[in-house]
Amino acid sequence: MRLRRPLIALAGLAATALTLTACASGTSEEPSAAPDAAVGEGFPITIEHAFGETVVEAAPARVATWGWGSTEAAIAVGVYPVAVAEQSWTVGEGNLLPWVEGAYDEAGIEHPVVLNDDEGGASVPYEEFIEATPDLILAPYSGLTEEQYDTLSDIAPVVAYPDAPWTTAWDENIEITARALGLEAEGEAVLDDIDAYLADEAAAHPEFAGKSFAGIWDGDGVVSVYTAADPRVAVLTELGLEVAPSVAELDSSDGGFYYDLSYEQLDKLGSDLVVNYSSSKEAAETLLTKPETQAISAVAAGRVAQVYDPITVSSVSPPTALSFTWPDGMPALIESIAGALAE
Repeated sequence: MRLRRPLIALAGLAATALTLTACASGTSEEPSAAPDAAVGEGFPITIEHAFGETVVEAAPARVATWGWGSTEAAIAVGVYPVAVAEQSWTVGEGNLLPWVEGAYDEAGIEHPVVLNDDEGGASVPYEEFIEATPDLILAPYSGLTEEQYDTLSDIAPVVAYPDAPWTTAWDENIEITARALGLEAEGEAVLDDIDAYLADEAAAHPEFAGKSFAGIWDGDGVVSVYTAADPRVAVLTELGLEVAPSVAELDSSDGGFYYDLSYEQLDKLGSDLVVNYSSSKEAAETLLTKPETQAISAVAAGRVAQVYDPITVSSVSPPTALSFTWPDGMPALIESIAGALAE
């Protein structure tokens, strides 16, 4: 059973948020909570993160999200953000992820503002945040820099990641989001359901136990290897798989979520299985036949589980509170892993 890391409550809040949010205009005043949602409790709540501490003084009425997964985590506990980060690589400019759009439609909630993120977090649309008038910004799984965090904190309290960019565990993302909203018990219920799902899948696939794997993305002249710190890798260990020792032995990321391995070094990436993420079916098929990638023993043996196309890759990279049971996502990946190990 997975051990969840505790969330530490401390102190701190930016003082100029009201000045900036008071200048915003033309935004909807609809609250971000569904009509029948539970109201958070236990405020003020204080969350420690990589940039310090943030106090959430009262139950937020207008939540904005940035990065990945916190939108779904908020919805799963009954809070519908009024502004969410754009996922341009996945669904294109201005669109919502299908499982997010479906959740809003099913609840009869107006769709949120989609915050421009066409640079993958390299820039932050501060004016769009101001126009959305949030009273809380959730970014526990994101790539925020300290400068971006400081600027956003002038708009509303910001909950950042606990350790390093893009490394927050999928379950910790849900925990942090639920706690910041005062809905910790609801977050635990969501996690219990996911735990049960993963335990059932592990029991259904005893052949996964102890098998080593490497998660990769084939690039131009290099293969990107996802480290054990990456949540898309960590979640697969819940099924009984183990990250291959070679992944750590070759790691040059200095604590990051991935590193690039030159084609000349691919023969060192030993594992029972490779999980390959690709942008298209064609790219996935190319990996299997490219002479250079045949140096990876699992690829040469055909022991490759494939995940391709932006939406499917996003549904498991890592899975979120709403995408765990997305039919073409984790369920399909589990079956692909089973097929690869049968080779």
